Amino acid sequence: MSKPKFKTIAFDADDTLWVNETFFSDIESKFVAMIRPYAKGDTDTIKKRLFETEMRNLSLFGYGAKGFTLSLVETAIELSEGQIPATGIQQLLDYGKDLIQHPIHLLEGAEETIKSLSEHYKLMVITKGDLFHQEDKLARSGLADLFDYLEIVSEKDEATYKRVYARYDLDPAETLMVGNSLKSDVIPILDIGGHAVHIPFHTTWAHEKVSDSKQAKYQYATLKSLNELEQWLEEHGA
Repeated sequence: MSKPKFKTIAFDADDTLWVNETFFSDIESKFVAMIRPYAKGDTDTIKKRLFETEMRNLSLFGYGAKGFTLSLVETAIELSEGQIPATGIQQLLDYGKDLIQHPIHLLEGAEETIKSLSEHYKLMVITKGDLFHQEDKLARSGLADLFDYLEIVSEKDEATYKRVYARYDLDPAETLMVGNSLKSDVIPILDIGGHAVHIPFHTTWAHEKVSDSKQAKYQYATLKSLNELEQWLEEHGA
């Protein structure tokens, strides 16, 4: 492999290295089925109310399974006008525990790509969410020892990336960010003069979606999977 332009490659975790949003979507569907007998409105209305509760609670609970579980409980109480039984609340708490303890399913090419790149680059994980849960998922993924740095942050925006890059003395011109979210992993990096590669996941949380008009303002590479990253680096990273 030729001498790389990039010295450090940073990766998002959820839905970039392993499956995440799929499990949240499954729980959301179970929540809709549970609450429908108590609530007015169709499936879309119930999902909209849950999303509104999540957005309202982000500044209090942050991202991740714990905040999501609390939002499930709050939405259930509101939509049922307090009529949901204690057994229903317990079921929602159990859903949250299932999310936290769910086995890690690595995405295609994650293990092989990370192992190979670790021989040529410094590797970092930059992920947002609950500290304990994200640390636990990385440990259970089997990839932890291949990364040089781990940053678990409350938000992914320009200020956060500037702070993280400064902490590790990373030059944006020599650092590549890889992730599934345009909103969190790509656009903020481009806005600070850095480099990013987008690898979409088939399911995207509504909060992470970016309008077509905003996407059109940026130039970035999009790959189908992590399997394509090394070839892309051969062509663009030297």
